[in-house]
Formats: sequence, C-alpha cells, structure tokens
Amino acid sequence: MALHNRLGQAGEKLACDYLVSRGYVVRDVNWRLNHLEVDIVAQEEQARVLHIVEVKTRSENDDFDFMQTITPKKIRNLVNAANGYVHHYNLDIDIQFDVMIVVKHQDDTMSIDFYPHAFEVPLYTYR
Repeated sequence: MALHNRLGQAGEKLACDYLVSRGYVVRDVNWRLNHLEVDIVAQEEQARVLHIVEVKTRSENDDFDFMQTITPKKIRNLVNAANGYVHHYNLDIDIQFDVMIVVKHQDDTMSIDFYPHAFEVPLYTYR
C-alpha cells in the first residue's frame, strides 16, 4: 500500500477514536454511493443529528491551508452522498457536516483539529 494511503487510513482511525472518546457512535467509515464517499458517518448517542465527517490527513511539512481543499465540488459531493445515506437507511434525522484535519508530525505523533459544523449546505446543489 502506498505511503499516502497508509497515512490516510491512520488519520481516519485516529479521527474515529477521537469521536468515540467524545461520545459519538461511528456508524460507517468510507461509506460509498457510486463514485461518492463519506469518510466517517457518526452520531452522538441519543442525538438526532447525523455527522458527515470529512477527514483530511497530511504531513506537518505540507504548507497550505487544509480547509481550502473543501471546495464547492467537494461540498456538493458530500451533500449528495449524505442524502444518499439518509435515503438508503430511511433515516429521519438532521445532518451536520464536520471536518477533521489530522496532521502527522515529524516525531510520528498526530494531532487533530476538529471543525464541527464546518459549512452550511447550499440551497441548491448540482448533480
């Protein structure tokens, strides 16, 4: 497996552990609908909010703003995938879009920045 794939998997694992440690239940990881994918689908226990979590994992020496990778196209794809998830499981639940930035440091430790409710859903999305 390529190094960047292993780094991504490690980041998603850490993100799941982070959510679980804060009372979330991870419903799915890497859930796919055709070509669309949701990194993590989670829900706080007893809450009626489904969290669609986009995980961005990078090395410390990557010199750019990770939030810039959440483009209008990425948002559109996440919204469409979330709608597919809700329809697939026939859920009547609110949806919130979160972003987690995982950074692998030179000493092999990893840190997380969690951005709950990272963006609002556009009123109209193109398919």
